[in-house]
Amino acid sequence: MRGSRREPTPAETDEPQLASFTALLEDSAEDLYEHAPCGYLSTLMDGEIAKVNGTLLGWLGYTRDQVVGRMRFSDLLTVGGRLYHETHFAPLLRMQGKLDGVALELRTADGERLPVLVTSLVKTDSEGRPLLIRTTLFDARDRRAYERELLRARKEAEEARRKAEREREHLQEVLAILQSSLLPPSLPAIPGLEARAYYRTASPDDLGGDFYDLFPAGDDRWGFFLGDVCGKGPEAAAVTSLTRYTLRAAVLGDPDPVAALTTLNTALLERYEGAEPRFCTVVTGMFTRTGEASYSVDLASGGHPYPMLLGADGRAGYLDTQGGPLVGVLPDPGFTATTTTLEPGDTFLLYTDGLTEAPMGRGVRYGEERLLEFAERLAPATPGEVIDSVAGLLDGFGERLDDDTALLAVGVPGGTARRLTAIPDKFRESGPFPGKAPI
Repeated sequence: MRGSRREPTPAETDEPQLASFTALLEDSAEDLYEHAPCGYLSTLMDGEIAKVNGTLLGWLGYTRDQVVGRMRFSDLLTVGGRLYHETHFAPLLRMQGKLDGVALELRTADGERLPVLVTSLVKTDSEGRPLLIRTTLFDARDRRAYERELLRARKEAEEARRKAEREREHLQEVLAILQSSLLPPSLPAIPGLEARAYYRTASPDDLGGDFYDLFPAGDDRWGFFLGDVCGKGPEAAAVTSLTRYTLRAAVLGDPDPVAALTTLNTALLERYEGAEPRFCTVVTGMFTRTGEASYSVDLASGGHPYPMLLGADGRAGYLDTQGGPLVGVLPDPGFTATTTTLEPGDTFLLYTDGLTEAPMGRGVRYGEERLLEFAERLAPATPGEVIDSVAGLLDGFGERLDDDTALLAVGVPGGTARRLTAIPDKFRESGPFPGKAPI
């Protein structure tokens, strides 16, 4: 229709924008060189600077007249950079024709250091003769700062690791001293008896709760005990200390092992009344000399694994201590005493549950049956042989051990191994080992 206006097409609308964008891209090669985001430098083969862009001059603080035809590339480097350039950079560049990403430091006009990454290329003529060297330099200050920060963080981490290691070693030394204070420094020499003990901690970073002792009680009698306090750490160590000294005093005051356990049970209940209960398993008793080469053993157990006898006859079995509850739980525990004898060649073994509860993988524990089989293959054996063999057994579990283990073996030297047709009365006849102690 006459007089109506035609709407512009999309192409016609975009033409001004396209023209502006095209104008932005119409930089000259000289402008791209002069204001590039990196430094450009061209030198003759002897290093004399023939051309340099404004970016590099701005970094360095020089004018073009101060640099072109008056300085060599090496003059821009620090003393260390100049030495590296002369001994490594320049010779390699002549041989290879190109070097990429070499870290160097430039010296600016005001004496500051400027870290850069340098890439140089030798330009040659048609016959391969070198004409000049073209060099590109990238500002590496941010990268160098990042590297320094990484090095600082790594150094701090290493120092922290060493400090933690020193603290851990010191802690282990302190714990070892504290642990040794909870155990007798050595076992006494007993006429007519041989005794050996062993203690293995599952972790050097914590205090264990296992304990044992063997001590004179007068009139050819020797008191003993071995046990395990629930838990680990300082609190368990405090219970262990209380248990050891209470038991020792109780055994010295009354040879009846039931009386000793009852005294300990009362002490634990009174000490932790109104607080979180602290309890332990323990077996205690008395060796009494009955002849030139024989001892009677009176003992009682509070929730502890059954003692083991390895006989001179080559047999082994568990001694039924009639169970007994955990010590420190019930006000009227009702402990029961048991008696056996040791003849020449017999060995009496006490142990904590770190042995029978040793993990074998896939949720399987070593257990009483395997320990009995191990003892049957070992018997007859002296206390020293028993301790060495069981210690070797524990070593075989390696880092899988998750609980401490204490061992105490006492035996009468001598005797001749003799296989009997019947199990001696000192061994239970109703199975490989008695049922578990009631809790």
